[in-house]
Amino acid sequence: MTNPITVLIVDNEPGFANLAGEMVERERDAIVAEAATNAEEALEILEERSIDCIVSDYEMPTLTGLELLERVREDDPDLPFILFTGRGSEEIASEAIAAGVTQYLQKESGKEQYALLANQITNAVSQYRTETELRESERRYERTLTTLHETTRDLMRAGTKREIYQSAVDTAREILDVPVAAAYTFEPTAGLLEHAASTRESRELVDPEMQFEQGEGHVWDVFSEGESTYYEDATREGANAKALSRSELIVPLGTHGVLVAGTEDIDGFDETMTELLHILAANTEAALDRAEREQLLREHDRTLTRQNEELTRLNHTNEIVREINHGVAQASTRTEIETTVCDRLADTERYCFAWIASADDDPPEPTAWAGVDAAFVDRVRDDGDRAPELDLVRESLETERVQLVRNVLEADGWDRRRKEALTYGYQTILAVPLADTERQYGVLLVHVAGVDSLGDSEREVLGELGETISHAIRSVERTRAMLTDSRIELELAIHDSRLLLNRVAERVDGTVAIEGVIYRDDETVVFVSTPTSADLEPLDQWASIDTLSVVSDGDDETLFELRVTSSPILDILRTYDVHLQTAIAKNGTTTLVLDVPQQVEPRSLVEAIREGYPETELEARRETTSMRSARQLDTHLEERLTAKQLEALQAAHYSGFFEWPRESTGEELADALDVSPPTYHYHLRAAERKLVTLALDGKSR
Repeated sequence: MTNPITVLIVDNEPGFANLAGEMVERERDAIVAEAATNAEEALEILEERSIDCIVSDYEMPTLTGLELLERVREDDPDLPFILFTGRGSEEIASEAIAAGVTQYLQKESGKEQYALLANQITNAVSQYRTETELRESERRYERTLTTLHETTRDLMRAGTKREIYQSAVDTAREILDVPVAAAYTFEPTAGLLEHAASTRESRELVDPEMQFEQGEGHVWDVFSEGESTYYEDATREGANAKALSRSELIVPLGTHGVLVAGTEDIDGFDETMTELLHILAANTEAALDRAEREQLLREHDRTLTRQNEELTRLNHTNEIVREINHGVAQASTRTEIETTVCDRLADTERYCFAWIASADDDPPEPTAWAGVDAAFVDRVRDDGDRAPELDLVRESLETERVQLVRNVLEADGWDRRRKEALTYGYQTILAVPLADTERQYGVLLVHVAGVDSLGDSEREVLGELGETISHAIRSVERTRAMLTDSRIELELAIHDSRLLLNRVAERVDGTVAIEGVIYRDDETVVFVSTPTSADLEPLDQWASIDTLSVVSDGDDETLFELRVTSSPILDILRTYDVHLQTAIAKNGTTTLVLDVPQQVEPRSLVEAIREGYPETELEARRETTSMRSARQLDTHLEERLTAKQLEALQAAHYSGFFEWPRESTGEELADALDVSPPTYHYHLRAAERKLVTLALDGKSR
């Protein structure tokens, strides 16, 4: 034995106690003897310091050896106690064994008895220490199992994976008493293991920034193979080991990561430590599985809750939209439509307020609002081009798509509206363009409480509402235009060389004029008159002209038919529902006379033309009044004629078919419209019959 053995020798003869101590010390170097002359002195020594074995005489004053044994057994039932007496008898030996002495030895003469006594002391202490260590190990193991049991409960109660990892490494540190305890979690997106948790004692050895990529270090190897591994000396297991300590035990946690325990000693783990860490790792993996399932369930619940809330809002929004559609259908003016939309939206708990900015103004200005006071509207108007709402309006009009500001308090450029957002209680703004295929009317802005509080479905519904509003505005404006006599006539001079008519005039010595335009779905037919001497056949090679053909060739002028897929100026006129009265080109300038409907803002029309042709000048603006009967005749005629019949009638009119003598023939017009002569005459006669019937008795047959 390497550890010293402290022996207390009790004998009422002081000389013998000292002699016996010297003799056993000579027999065993590990023995250190102390002497006591009576039982009371021995008990005092036991209270002061630790004694490994007691050797006591039997007959002593006050307390006998067996009575001393009883007192010792009260505090330590297993402390080695050897009765070394000169009074030997079977009765005493039997009594000593019954009292629980470790050994019984009778004093004799000679040195041999001390060798036997030393041997008995050594054996008794060795057995005592082994049993004590075993009992302590069992108690320690029970405490460890209790700690693991408590940790398991803590792991199962942990709310997040981070808490589970931290609890696991803290427990590993406590039950194994190792300087290194760390956990690494697998990040599937990056494909690596990163630090998840470590104990405070491990901070000097474990770098939180250290990661293990594919094929890098023992930690990755254990995780990828899925088998725990014990490295007696991790620093000698390879040049790229990236070891955390000298001796490491690494246990995988399923697909979650690994648990690492380490010491600075070579082969620092025994079987018990290995078993405990495996138990801890299994409990940790189960807790991580449970946390992952609960997280998925929580996310699923949140998704369902979000979907239910969005569905509820969507149903509410659909109900609001139905009410708006009903109100819009009964409105007779654009102002009434815009007012109805704003009122219905603001009259709900869902939306804070709503307003409409007109596209007819530059910069766009509010034309209708509800749910907010005039002070807010005045602030937008006063800010002018600095107003962030106007940038949102322009973006919505340019893209013709719904635009969203998710958080006014954080969005770039919206710092000017922080006070208003807090005052009126909104953070989300939705901009819905009011536009159809022909014209832009403005933008509907809806202000909503909360951050990013409009789902995709709700945005789509409001976007469809914008289309409905646009169609309604166009319908009422067309109806109003049909019922009114007042129109605006604009005269424009375009000097831009890119204009097709100016380019044609450059090749003609004289005047070029547009006699009429027929709009088709996939192309536009333009009837152009030129002096008879003009040769336009080379124009057939121009990219802007699909086909060019002669309709009629008179004494003074020739009528050509030009087919174009796209013409910017004609596209603009069609979009704004503007009628082209005359278009005459000469000397690089085309003069247009336009009949503008009342619902169209002239300035917007002119700006649209100037955007395509900057060298455009407004020569004149005139108010015109047409006969109501003629206006009604135009309307009724468009309602009664089919598209083919109207096209045949327009072609005949523009080409001089009704002049005398005729400037074109039916065969020429049929060829121009890509139909057979019988078909053309059929449509023309049908149109003539309906026109005559409408003019004479107002009835269609």
